[in-house]
Amino acid sequence: MEPYRVILADDHVLFRQGIRKIISEMPGINVVGEATDGAEAVALVKELQPDLAILDIGLPNMSGIEVAREIRKVFPDLKILILTMHKNREYLYHAVAAGAQGYLLKEDSDEELFAAIETIRDGAIYVTKAMSAFLSRGISALLAGEERTIPEPLTVREREILKLIAEGKTNSKIAVALNISVRTVETHRANIMEKLGVKNTAELVRHAVQNVFL
Repeated sequence: MEPYRVILADDHVLFRQGIRKIISEMPGINVVGEATDGAEAVALVKELQPDLAILDIGLPNMSGIEVAREIRKVFPDLKILILTMHKNREYLYHAVAAGAQGYLLKEDSDEELFAAIETIRDGAIYVTKAMSAFLSRGISALLAGEERTIPEPLTVREREILKLIAEGKTNSKIAVALNISVRTVETHRANIMEKLGVKNTAELVRHAVQNVFL
């Protein structure tokens, strides 16, 4: 059987070394490259075309979520495991929306890292036990690639903006992407929140993921 090829992306050298050592104990799995920032991670994936990319969220230059989104455009079959310190459901939703198959915390045990890699390798999804309560039907459906329609009464433009919000884009980035003003984005955002009856970005992201229109 071909070795399962993994790359690591984290800006802390000692942490990468520790993860590499742990993974080296897993039979049939090889770490074939390491990156220190987001741009380097994207380049490394394109060069080595690994089976799995393990990404920290807080990478310099590009966040791990941005890296996930970028590399999934080119390599849709690539598996992605987010390994982070953020025990926050909004980060989990953003990671899932970007195409990650797994979300693990840096505080988790070696055994859970083993379980995450093996689960993802087998084609299933893995979310840290510490956040398994957030694995709603909506996230499960998104990770499984299921599709559902966007509920009314959002307009086409509002749906576009909600999708970008769920991907972690700021108002200014949304404005550039859609070629509209920041003030217009803010107005749409306020209208979306009012229509959906939500109060903050976390609730907007949750609504987007649960309705699977990313």
